[in-house]
Amino acid sequence: MANNDHVLTQVAEIASKWKGQPEMLIPVLHEVQAIAGNGIPKEIAKTVAKEMAIPLAEIYSVQTFYSFFSVEKRGRVLIRLCRTAPCHVKGTKGIIDAFEKVLGIKVGETTEDGEFTLETCECIGACDVSPAALLTMRYTVI
Repeated sequence: MANNDHVLTQVAEIASKWKGQPEMLIPVLHEVQAIAGNGIPKEIAKTVAKEMAIPLAEIYSVQTFYSFFSVEKRGRVLIRLCRTAPCHVKGTKGIIDAFEKVLGIKVGETTEDGEFTLETCECIGACDVSPAALLTMRYTVI
């Protein structure tokens, strides 16, 4: 619980700098998600809402609309595969099947050790080299 309290304190410090400035919500959520471990659970979203004086519903709306945010904690490595037509035609399904087999998880799941999350996403703008994937790694700052 102490670690969680530390994270909530950091979140409050970040969000309070932007109180009354809802236009800063997206940058704040990016920063908060980085320290919260690749996800913004409800407790953290409530802290952001309180400190920025923004309705919790607005935060939830932003974090569920933009695919780079999540309401659940994701793995340290986020593997996202494009599911749009050009990538589908070029074989995304086979790549998804391979990742699922190697990692032992299905799309939308995280490995038990918290290392990998497998997701699909909309176009990432790499249709010319499809099928496209985007891997993001979260680092722990000490």
